[in-house]
Amino acid sequence: MVQLFGRSLTRREVAAHAGTLSQFAGVRLMTLGDGVERGIRMLEFRTGSGLRFTVLIDRALDLADCEYKGAAIGWNSPAGFRHPGLHEYEGEGGLAWLRSFSGLVVTCGLDHILFMHDDKADHYHYVHRKSVSSSIHGRISTIPGKLLSYGERWDGDECTLFCEGVVQQSAVFGEDLHLIRRIEAKLGANEFTLEDRVVNHGFYRTPHMFCYHINIGHPVLAEGSRYLAPVAHTVWAAHADAYKDQGVGYRRLPSPRHNFHEQVWQHAMEADAKGQVPVAVVNDALGLGFVVETNKNEFPCQFQWQNFQEGQYAIGIEPATNHVYGKPFAQERGELIWLEHGEEKRYRTRFAVLDGAKEIAAMEKRITAIARQPDADYPVPSGRWDPIPGRAKAREGGGASA
Repeated sequence: MVQLFGRSLTRREVAAHAGTLSQFAGVRLMTLGDGVERGIRMLEFRTGSGLRFTVLIDRALDLADCEYKGAAIGWNSPAGFRHPGLHEYEGEGGLAWLRSFSGLVVTCGLDHILFMHDDKADHYHYVHRKSVSSSIHGRISTIPGKLLSYGERWDGDECTLFCEGVVQQSAVFGEDLHLIRRIEAKLGANEFTLEDRVVNHGFYRTPHMFCYHINIGHPVLAEGSRYLAPVAHTVWAAHADAYKDQGVGYRRLPSPRHNFHEQVWQHAMEADAKGQVPVAVVNDALGLGFVVETNKNEFPCQFQWQNFQEGQYAIGIEPATNHVYGKPFAQERGELIWLEHGEEKRYRTRFAVLDGAKEIAAMEKRITAIARQPDADYPVPSGRWDPIPGRAKAREGGGASA
């Protein structure tokens, strides 16, 4: 049965109340038509509960807008949803990515996820290519996708809204990695899922790294909003040498600040019995929150990004395959994933709205039952880089096996 407008409805009853499902919900294909966004194909999802989100087909099928009953959840940066044809990946010393950085979910990868880095290219067996240069957060988010399918599918009295596409990060004498992405939401629901497969389509042994930059904005983020997570210990803070200078810790969030310097933490998270790690940002005053739930086997590392600068006001939840020091650190520790031809990695992430104090309290209780996060606003970084399970030590001349 579909839950709509406070009632349980059969498929027939839903159909009886309107000429088409699009009156209540659905998936609609459109094209943006102005400014830096001109020409981007976009899918709009509406579940009928008040949840609306958009998927940018021509930007790796990343998620752009997200709102619930008219209240924004996803972050829109000043850069806008820039057409990938305008993007200069190699520009500004590797920081041009920031000119295309916007939206609820920006994917980082597929072979690099963190700071700028030049890596040896021996594994591609091309004498003229000595190194692979990677800009911040990798290439994938500005590559257009190929839309395979989208729409609404009924199974008895249950309806699923969905889309699926493939994004290819490929080069001659280089990587040939494919991201196969499927997004689903149930009719009447306040949540959706993102399922990714990263496949080595090529025949070179290829490194793989993956991260979601999940960006939450106002009004979920506001003065007094809280960050809730099953933090076992805080591993690292980028600003540890000036930890309290801005008067902003990791738990309770401030209003926009003038000349704010971004803050980044890596937290070691505990998982529940099923391996799930829920992380939420909640606004108690509004009775509105948003939770991101990942699997620790898929994303063993978690970062928290805070950018409270006026005009850029955002907080980021960042599940990742590797520690925050990136590819050199992963190689040194033998924790870099390598994919042979046909090998793949799978990732499933759940996103959900928390509607009202009762749902916020239930999520806080669930998170606290997994692990009670540090009470201190400025937990002392432990510097304890826990080994990532299942990653073999580096073999001579290469990295860790997949």
